[in-house]
Amino acid sequence: SAGRLDTFMGLILPHGLLELTAVFVAAGTGLRLGWTVIDPGPHTRRSALAQQGRAAIGMAIGLALVLFVSGVIEGFVTPSGLPTWGRVTIGIVAELAFLAYVYVLGGRAARAGESGDVEAAERSAELPVAA
Repeated sequence: SAGRLDTFMGLILPHGLLELTAVFVAAGTGLRLGWTVIDPGPHTRRSALAQQGRAAIGMAIGLALVLFVSGVIEGFVTPSGLPTWGRVTIGIVAELAFLAYVYVLGGRAARAGESGDVEAAERSAELPVAA
């Protein structure tokens, strides 16, 4: 039925903003990992892929937490009796909190030279090993 855009947006935006952001960041992480295979830079492919793979694991764990928050919003906020503007506002606040976290703390870490990889002392194995 026509004229129900507000209802549609009230059901999609609260969790969709954060969820799609997590999907796009995960896609970028996968592209970065794939590009490492094509152009490893000054490192060997094995070394570069090991470094980027360890960083990608950290991203995957963080994005799983972001998707969990998105799921909580989808499960409790989206079907709630709140007005549409209230539900959308909660989604926008969650998205802005994520972006602030990424840009403030991520920017600080990037300026400090962090790459997402483990410390140099813990990088002894570049291949999977069994315990």
